[in-house]
Amino acid sequence: MARILCVEDDRDIADLICYNLERAGHECDRAEDGWSALEMIRSNPPDLVVLDVMLPRINGVQVCRQLRGEETFRKLPILMLTARTEEDDVVQGLEAGADDYVSKPFSPRELSARVNSLLRRSATAPDSSQTVNYPGLEIDIASHDVVVDGEVVKLTLSEYRLLLHLARNPDRVFSRSDLLDRIAGRDAYIIDRNVDVHVRGVRKKIGRWAAAIVTVRGVGYKFTPSRATDGLDHSDELDDEDADA
Repeated sequence: MARILCVEDDRDIADLICYNLERAGHECDRAEDGWSALEMIRSNPPDLVVLDVMLPRINGVQVCRQLRGEETFRKLPILMLTARTEEDDVVQGLEAGADDYVSKPFSPRELSARVNSLLRRSATAPDSSQTVNYPGLEIDIASHDVVVDGEVVKLTLSEYRLLLHLARNPDRVFSRSDLLDRIAGRDAYIIDRNVDVHVRGVRKKIGRWAAAIVTVRGVGYKFTPSRATDGLDHSDELDDEDADA
């Protein structure tokens, strides 16, 4: 059983969400606006947050950004929920640090499946190999710490899993669907740009190691460590890759 915070200002929708999550064996707390949600999360952190985008006082995207800016909550599973269906709105939620995204109207069964998928991901036991090391890049699997040139960088859970999977398999090309399965599970909400958004998020945070994440046009991505250690400036190439991805 997990304790889940439902942040939703429409009481009928909140009733529906909590009813179905409680039927699935979870405990469900509620908040009706962004400020209240932040106060509740900071005072008594839940196992997962179902977070509506359109909220009074402070919206869900801002809530998500604030949480991801705090060390304690950078890996708290967050499922965004909104009536908006445009792809740009989906991207905005993912870039704020959300792990998954569900659009209204939604199937209660689908919502429960997404919640359970995120809970499984956050509870996954560490691999027997405790670190992944390259010159200037260290990924500590037990602590989920990522250190770039001596500095700890803050990644969301999805960004961490993406970088870890690529770094464990240097020079191997993975399709976007392969990476979605790895970072989000097969029952995750899939749009073409999910992985691209997470890749951009990782690249922004890992300094010169951004160059190691190579876009393979028409296929997906691979991790080429030599590009981060060859002393060359690959920033223009990365800008072109992001534009074409």
